Amino acid sequence: MIVTKSSKTILRALAGETLETPPVWMMRQAGRYLPEYMATRGQAGDFLSLCYNPDLATEVTLQPIRRYGFDAAILFADILLVPQALGADLWFVTGEGPRLSTITTMDEFNKLSPADDIHETLSPIYQTVHNLSSALPSETTLIGFAGAPWTVATYMIAGRGTPDQGPAHKLMQENTEVFDALIDRITKATILYLAEQIKAGAEVVKIFDSWAGSLSAEAFDRYCIAPHIEIVTALKAQFPDVQIIGFPRGADQKYIDYVDQVDVACVAVDTAVSSDWAAEKLQPKVCVQGNLDQTLLVPGGEKLISETKRVVEAFKNGPHIFNLGHGITPDASPDHVSQMLEAIRG
Repeated sequence: MIVTKSSKTILRALAGETLETPPVWMMRQAGRYLPEYMATRGQAGDFLSLCYNPDLATEVTLQPIRRYGFDAAILFADILLVPQALGADLWFVTGEGPRLSTITTMDEFNKLSPADDIHETLSPIYQTVHNLSSALPSETTLIGFAGAPWTVATYMIAGRGTPDQGPAHKLMQENTEVFDALIDRITKATILYLAEQIKAGAEVVKIFDSWAGSLSAEAFDRYCIAPHIEIVTALKAQFPDVQIIGFPRGADQKYIDYVDQVDVACVAVDTAVSSDWAAEKLQPKVCVQGNLDQTLLVPGGEKLISETKRVVEAFKNGPHIFNLGHGITPDASPDHVSQMLEAIRG
């Protein structure tokens, strides 16, 4: 049988279909919990070199598909490649994570490149998407992604990840001109970045707003919902058939406002949200993605199996894509991923 786009289970769920067995993929499914990933990363030399090497980035994206047969592959890249393409310095400190040059003044902002100058830096990422579009099994959906403007801005302002996004909140309050200009620049760059991924073969794109939960209600409307609307509207104007997943992590009750206002096909929910609540409040409006506690993949066993089945049961009456509430952790066992999949598909 020739597999068409419409018969791919992820696309069917995103189109609103309720499936007997939910399609499944995992955030960070290509990553440090897999020995084959660590071997390929060793070939690349460092994380950024891996991101910018289309052959090796293609390989690590394919590794979890070969091992587990996930229903979707997500592009291997990083949300901070866009700041780097805009002219920010970016480097990774082993054991500590990313570091960036900071944007806290208008002089620093004015040194950034225009949004439409990002493509030369990001062209290897587009090549990886192109490679994957032909290398993936015919039944596997290809997902592209980008960080949301608020989340990306928090790193650009602080120069690193912070527990409370305090530097970004401070700039938001004390220098709205610089903060708004930065959000606008990231938003425009994100539209261009995702559009190129779609042109290269991404069938679905996901917007990761990992720090949305730290925004107040008013700021959530202005700096999460409004930029997401701008991104989704621009992409749908150019690519009417593209399916978009939004992930305003930590949004709590504001998930309802998000799905009411942002024209996404699917909303990903984190582990702080009750599956039953999400099934009642969100699933009648959109496909829901989630939301197994990723920490259960470390010990595995009966608790993992029972919780996996509970999530499947909670969302069985509407469109659902099984996923974790956040990315799989490096200390998770590959064997426990197999346990999870058996509980979903068995």
